[in-house]
Amino acid sequence: MLLLPNKIEALFDYLITRFDTEPKSRLHIGEAMGCWLYYTALAEEIPVLESALNTTTDNVLIELLKDGTKLGINQKKILGEFMIKEGVALPDISGHKPNSDPNSVPLGVKATDIEIANLISAKVATNIVMCSSNISQCIRSDIGLMWIRFHSEKAIYGMDVKTKMREHGWIKVPPYYYPPGAPNN
Repeated sequence: MLLLPNKIEALFDYLITRFDTEPKSRLHIGEAMGCWLYYTALAEEIPVLESALNTTTDNVLIELLKDGTKLGINQKKILGEFMIKEGVALPDISGHKPNSDPNSVPLGVKATDIEIANLISAKVATNIVMCSSNISQCIRSDIGLMWIRFHSEKAIYGMDVKTKMREHGWIKVPPYYYPPGAPNN
């Protein structure tokens, strides 16, 4: 799994040298708002993933939650540094959650593994949509490349989440569609 991030890093290094050559203009309002909203989404997602870590004992979910938290922290750091450099104010954010024993969480409060897995999936899907929207609004290449990078990282993580959800029976599948007149096989 280590090779893939290195290849992605090399690809983005190439894209930056190839396409990020124009002089930097100021951020337009859409670019600034996209940064602010995504930063806020990441900042609020991290404590939720930390809370979920405190309620599960499933090793697969623990790995997914740790990977998601690490990815969120990394993207938040990159975006936060960019926003500060560009003069975009950072939002007020929630603090980290302390570690606790998942076995001491009362049953009425404890999230199930299926709930946690589907929460992760929904967060990833929302992040990917936000990145796509931000890509489409960018005029500056450096910002567009940042969003493409974030989008790619979340998409790769999302594929891992979906695969593990399918393997463990956590994925929620909508009803199948049978067009009128089609055989029901």
